[in-house]
Amino acid sequence: MHDYREQTIKDLPFQFKHTYLVLRKRRYACSCGKRFYESYDFLPRYHRMTNRLAFFICQELTKLTSLTSVAKVANVSVSTVIRIFNHVNYGTPTLPKVLCIDEFKGNAETGKYQCILVDGENNKVLDIIPDRCQSDLVGYFRQFSRKERNKVKFFVCDMWQPYVDLAKVFFPNAIIVIDKYHFIRHVTWAIENVRKRIQKSMTATLRKYYKRSRKLILTRYHKLKDENKEAVDLMLLYNDDLRIAHKLKEWFYEICQSDKYSYQCRELAKWIQNAESSGIPEFEKCAATYRRWHKEIKNAFKYGYTNGPTEGFNNKIKVLKRISFGLKNFYRFRNRILHCTS
Repeated sequence: MHDYREQTIKDLPFQFKHTYLVLRKRRYACSCGKRFYESYDFLPRYHRMTNRLAFFICQELTKLTSLTSVAKVANVSVSTVIRIFNHVNYGTPTLPKVLCIDEFKGNAETGKYQCILVDGENNKVLDIIPDRCQSDLVGYFRQFSRKERNKVKFFVCDMWQPYVDLAKVFFPNAIIVIDKYHFIRHVTWAIENVRKRIQKSMTATLRKYYKRSRKLILTRYHKLKDENKEAVDLMLLYNDDLRIAHKLKEWFYEICQSDKYSYQCRELAKWIQNAESSGIPEFEKCAATYRRWHKEIKNAFKYGYTNGPTEGFNNKIKVLKRISFGLKNFYRFRNRILHCTS
């Protein structure tokens, strides 16, 4: 042994207080004339913090918290937190039986919108795709073998045609299921547009009343209190289009909430015919959309898969974006999302 040298290193915070260790390092002299320090399992070479502090930082980053907050708790700089997190990497996942896809506004360097892939059975985020454009999606799914892609039995998405086209090409064995929320909202939009149209011919006072009472019209009738039911009945008496629109809305919600597949299919066909012959432009447009997507809507009734978990993860991503004041570096953004949702 040649001599000793004391080194101050950072360690895990203790009771929310910064902790330092004073390490008395031994230096040895080799017969060849070189000098070298003793190695330690808990302290990498040339580092000034313990391994467990680095691990603690990685653990803190699984929470919905900013890099600055983690740096403050760990008593290190933000650049140190970033440097440690850059070693965290998530590889290409395996494809699940139920594959859910959706987009969210990420504003990363790769584009305004990014795509999220979720395992619909295990409620787990699989991966984040840099952009929702078809070229990026095609490039991503091409990396999987045909055997791997054939494992996907259900493909859950919204009513965006490029997703459906993608599923037909890359997942020929998969049943395409449209998320319930995305087709139900077409009825909501239709009755809202009917209300807005008839309001234009009303007096200012009546127009304000209908606008403020929009939630009563949108709410299921049987869920309203008696006084609210009376208010809705009076509003529906004012205009035939609104009365028919409300009836169609209630009917469609009843179809969606049923648990009998044969009933849902039969009633959906009747509903489309009634909406098409209603003489209400807004519902004629809605019926045309449902006729075009009737197969995928029936699949939603039959199998019950939705993008609910995916929307939940999207909300988590929004929180992450807000507390991080945006994450422009896509790969760091991707790894942080996967790290927080793993």
